Amino acid sequence: MTAMSEQSAPEFRFSRMESLLRGHRLRRLTVDGVDAVFVRDPVLVRRILVSDSKNYGKGELFRKARNLSRVGMLSEDEAMHRHYRRLAHPFLRSAKVDEYVPTMREIVRDVVCAWRSGEVVDVQAEMCRITCTISVSTLIPGLAPGTTAALSERLSALAWEMIRKPLYGRPAARAARPGASRRLSHARKEFRDLLASCIADLPNRPEGTGGYLAALLTDRDDGGKPLLTPEQVCEEAVMMMTAATVTTASVMSWALYVLSRNPLAEERLLKDLMHSGSSAQEHDAPGYTLRFLMEILRLHPPVWISCRKALADVTLGDHALPAGTNVVFSSYLLHRDPECWTDPHRFDPDRWISLNPGRVDASYIPFGIGSKGCVGEMFAWQELQVILDGVTREWKLATEPGNQIRTAPETTLHPRRLLMVPQPR
Repeated sequence: MTAMSEQSAPEFRFSRMESLLRGHRLRRLTVDGVDAVFVRDPVLVRRILVSDSKNYGKGELFRKARNLSRVGMLSEDEAMHRHYRRLAHPFLRSAKVDEYVPTMREIVRDVVCAWRSGEVVDVQAEMCRITCTISVSTLIPGLAPGTTAALSERLSALAWEMIRKPLYGRPAARAARPGASRRLSHARKEFRDLLASCIADLPNRPEGTGGYLAALLTDRDDGGKPLLTPEQVCEEAVMMMTAATVTTASVMSWALYVLSRNPLAEERLLKDLMHSGSSAQEHDAPGYTLRFLMEILRLHPPVWISCRKALADVTLGDHALPAGTNVVFSSYLLHRDPECWTDPHRFDPDRWISLNPGRVDASYIPFGIGSKGCVGEMFAWQELQVILDGVTREWKLATEPGNQIRTAPETTLHPRRLLMVPQPR
């Protein structure tokens, strides 16, 4: 076995991590106070996630950010995980997602039409409003309009707190935001309580309600016994809708910021949207809209760091790792690896004219890969294109003068405090 040097990374700074990992396929690091092996090699990351995935379970790191369900799709039990992926699939497959598009467009239009020319918009908060309303309206259809609006508002508050929840760092650093944990707990309770009342009311509604929530509630074992209690259904729905909103809101915030800084990209995007709507396929190659979003996700993947734990003794590359080893990798670093990408830090949607995401490695994994990859990937791609289309057709956005946008690697990788000023097209 090749020896691996060990270093401590007390704070996650991307430039420091790039320096620590340079020249190393694997390196022992102390990550977030836990001994771990950081994997930089995209071929080895793919092995962890795909070919040898049965040998890896959920890691010990970053549990502070989860605050989510332990049943259903996030269960440690692989059979249960697969079962609930299959249960969610009918509501997230391509044909079903196409049915959601009119609803998505209407929601985007309602939100952006309320903006006022020249008045500052908190873009991330607005993207949370849009994605949360889309999530509630599509995954829990048939509710009264007032209930849908109230659920969307409470989910938006929860998503906003989740986005900003520190994922990494010493307890003292995480405690530097007074009231943050209290606000998150309050937002989660507010959303969960209303959702629980909706679940309790479903059996009393003669017309019933279709969608994902009803599928969870009516799921039975071979003997006809419910597989999840109403409490667990609520937890699973909170997990699904939170995951569906915080990531998309962060990606859309980056997309609108990058457009404001790239007039040529904005011009090409508008032309592409005008000619093709929110569709993005031309001559078997991605159109500009899709290339633009692919490049946003390359440079700003919302799930920017992940951890797995070896369930048995494993060999990874030339290294023997004992059972219990935490294995960490970062999609942010993989997406900017100069050995995989030409001029990796440059925003260049046209690189995707000739590139296809690799099937032999994990150099591009914005939605993950393998059995634990994002079950809502098709939903997310469609939603991103609809939101981008709806916002950019109405408004030209610019950051306030002197406003320096910083990257915040927290629960998601998002731009910190993105305030923008809309002007009509």
